[in-house]
Amino acid sequence: MKTQENSAAKSPRLRKRALRFFHGLHFEVHRARVSAQNFSHFDEDRILARYISELLPETNHGTAVDLGAGNGVRWSNTYALFTNGWSGVGVESDSRRFTKLARAYRHYPRVFACRNLVTPHNVVALLESYEIEKNFEVLSIDVDSNDYWILQATLEAFRPRLVVAEINENIPPPIRFVVKYDPEFHLRHHFYGCSIMSLADLCGQHDYALLELEYNNAFLAPREIVSVEPPDPETIYRRGYLDRADRKQKFALNFDLDEIHSMSPEDAVKFLKDFYVRESGKYFLSLEPIPYTK
Repeated sequence: MKTQENSAAKSPRLRKRALRFFHGLHFEVHRARVSAQNFSHFDEDRILARYISELLPETNHGTAVDLGAGNGVRWSNTYALFTNGWSGVGVESDSRRFTKLARAYRHYPRVFACRNLVTPHNVVALLESYEIEKNFEVLSIDVDSNDYWILQATLEAFRPRLVVAEINENIPPPIRFVVKYDPEFHLRHHFYGCSIMSLADLCGQHDYALLELEYNNAFLAPREIVSVEPPDPETIYRRGYLDRADRKQKFALNFDLDEIHSMSPEDAVKFLKDFYVRESGKYFLSLEPIPYTK
């Protein structure tokens, strides 16, 4: 009788151990399956890994924040980091994408999925609510047009060591272009975001360096951790977008703005004013630095 009682007492403990074992085994199989994949739209996650190695050599398991995280996996600049043990948070407002985002993060107990519409007014409080440290390692922003304003607000309170931010790749230096902040913004054909030159101006305001462009994603870092002076924005733009051999295949829809690359900057500004005539008053456009206001 005593033996039967001991066996009964041990049985729940054995079941718990077995469940922990199989959960751990499932996680390791999942991690092995995804660790070698490239999740980002182009090659952003591999570029990010290179900068982490070069600029943050002592970082093994840092913190990443993904604003506009989508489904968490497809076209993600941060999922590869989370599969390698990083902590962080992904924020997504769309209900369908958020459901997939939460499912993608279920394997990673130190990664949180947040359903929220990120704005310049709530981004600081949102990050603070997740106890994100001021000098966290990686910030990725892709929120379809309000990226500039959200990044500006974030850099006023935080100093991420690496930033990946989407730009409007159609508009070359030295043209400054930023869509004004609009909480009700809906993506329109070629009307979104900011130009690389406006992003470079923002970097200058916060003592960041513009490092590289991968088609329409720019990489930034605080100047104090960058040992080599990066190229100027025009060189970065040409290398990262304009002179890429496959640019017209990857961005076939950009054909109707392609002619501005053969114009003088002054003529290109006039062309853009005509092109955006229906959006009059909703954007900033200049060849000189602009004192932006939302």
